Amino acid sequence: MAQEAASSPHLEDLIPDSAVDDPQSWAGAAVAPEGADEAPLLDAGAPLADMPDVTVPWPDETEFARPQPLEPDAGDALAAEAFEPLAPLPEGKKERLSSELMLVFPHDEEEFPIRKTFVDRFDDLSNIDGLANGKGNLAQIAARARQDEKLLVRLLRNYGYYDGQVLRTVSGGDEDDSDARPNVRFDILPGAQYHFGAIDLGDLSQAPDHVDLRWSFNIWPGEPLVADKIVEENYHLDQALGESGYPFAKIGDPELVIDHDRLEGDLTLPVAPGGKYRFGAIVSKMPKFLSGRHLQQIARFKPGDTYRRSDEMDLRRAIIATGLVSSVSITPRAVEAPSAGQPGTVDMDVELTKAPLRTISGAVGYGTGEGFRVEASWEHRNFFPPEGALRIRGVAGTREQLAGITFRRNNFHGRDRILTLDTYANTVEQDAYDAQTVSAVATYERVSTLLFQKPFTWSVGVELLATAERPPKVDGVKQLSQTYFITALPLGAGVDTSDDLLNPTKGFRASARLSPELSVQNGTKSTYLRSQFDLSGYLPLGDKVVLAGRTRLGSIIGAPVDDIALSRRLYAGGGGSVRGYGYQQVGPRNADGDPNGGRSLIEFSLEARVKTGMFGGAMSVVPFVDAGAVDRSSTPGFGGMKFGAGLGVRYQTNFGPIRLDVATPLNPGPGDGPVAVYVGLGQAF
Repeated sequence: MAQEAASSPHLEDLIPDSAVDDPQSWAGAAVAPEGADEAPLLDAGAPLADMPDVTVPWPDETEFARPQPLEPDAGDALAAEAFEPLAPLPEGKKERLSSELMLVFPHDEEEFPIRKTFVDRFDDLSNIDGLANGKGNLAQIAARARQDEKLLVRLLRNYGYYDGQVLRTVSGGDEDDSDARPNVRFDILPGAQYHFGAIDLGDLSQAPDHVDLRWSFNIWPGEPLVADKIVEENYHLDQALGESGYPFAKIGDPELVIDHDRLEGDLTLPVAPGGKYRFGAIVSKMPKFLSGRHLQQIARFKPGDTYRRSDEMDLRRAIIATGLVSSVSITPRAVEAPSAGQPGTVDMDVELTKAPLRTISGAVGYGTGEGFRVEASWEHRNFFPPEGALRIRGVAGTREQLAGITFRRNNFHGRDRILTLDTYANTVEQDAYDAQTVSAVATYERVSTLLFQKPFTWSVGVELLATAERPPKVDGVKQLSQTYFITALPLGAGVDTSDDLLNPTKGFRASARLSPELSVQNGTKSTYLRSQFDLSGYLPLGDKVVLAGRTRLGSIIGAPVDDIALSRRLYAGGGGSVRGYGYQQVGPRNADGDPNGGRSLIEFSLEARVKTGMFGGAMSVVPFVDAGAVDRSSTPGFGGMKFGAGLGVRYQTNFGPIRLDVATPLNPGPGDGPVAVYVGLGQAF
């Protein structure tokens, strides 16, 4: 190989020196054959030499056999016939879905008892029915008719009609007749409905409570074979396993074997229960942030309880609801295997990802009765782990100034139990009074949340405050300020059977609040009991109207009204009270027409919440009427009752309805405006 490579000529050896001196002449000159002096001239008209080894004759010398026409395919003939004008077909039960589409079923309903369900489902999925009436041409209708034919066959099989046939007929759409619209007719010949045959659920029989679990998969041999039922019962079995102590259960894909001779389908569903377990410990991967002990207080299960998947998911939602984490994953981990017929034990490993814990917020607002108001706050939601929040807030406004510090511990010794310690100093200027107050409040309560609305709530607390209050001017003369030292023990309880916290449509709510108080003013002690009772009910009238009503009764007994600080008296009027009137503008007034509160309160509200079709059904209109009265006596009465009426709108969002109410006073007094507007989140009550 090396010698051959060495003897091979190079490109430089093949190019003579004359080609380098005159490349154009050398390139244009023909190369003479070896031994000849010059190259021969070519004759363009000379015949071509015979090509060696080519035996195929030229096309003009070959005779081809004529192909015989093929027999028409039966399927093509049927398809061609399907586009002829409608041929006479057996009479049946006709279902007209649109101007272009009609289904025909056997006249005897016993041959196809699911006709209505079948039609409704096809109507939702049909490709033809998706065309606007009269907008589809023949080509479009024909293409969609083929798709709908396949859809009908799939639906027949879904309901167990594996031998069913669908005959498709398309007619109309004549180009010479602009009024002729294409029409599609499907004749449904369902045939016999198949039934379930043998059912194999894998290793389910190895579970200790396999009998109950088998009943959760409610498909039995001999039942009509409906594919939807397989999906539905698969879900029910998975749910039963998860709720019965099987955290590691697995269910494979179902397999259905159709036997056309038996008219049955044999179902195989591979089920692996994986052993039964009880809850063990909750193990936090960030114990200094949210300890396992604290997570156990949040959980709705205790060690030793049978594992339930819903309890695991509930714990996950509760951890997210703390606002301290952005993501959480909970993984069951077997620490003791089942043995001797007894369940094993699983610990719950909790992986957490911290969320931002600090928040700075602010708000700026203006109201005709309140003036300008600026509010700002700083909060650390886990300043004192676990879930110990510290909040510093301040308000600067035309009529209010405030500075306060709040400590709050969520899930304190129980789920949704909150301990709050709040201290603040503020000044307010209201039509009813001016006050400078320093207060300290401690509250321990069990509350409802958007995650878990509770049927029963309660609260207990202690309130200490010192307040210097000045009554409104009388005849332009400023009144003397009076200082009160007040100790209160506020108590509350509530029952809630409504179906939604922000937008109830049925049920009722009842709550009662009692606050025994001791007030000292200029050495004079006064003891009295402040009480308030609220009741609201919600009655659905059909699918689009909810009738809602509310009543409130309040009373202060044990001391004359003049011995009670103005800020502790009862008032009415405003967006959550009697709409149409200003805040605290319903009740007794002084000589200048300024409210000064009373010792009894009565309120009523009635409204109809009517859904509309606007904005996809998210918009509702709410006509309403309110009434209320405040009296200086301790017994609620109807004297001086004020009425307001108006119209509101509600826009439903993912987090609740946004409320806008416009109301007018029906029997206004001096100083009451003609119209009042209220904006808020959630229903008025």
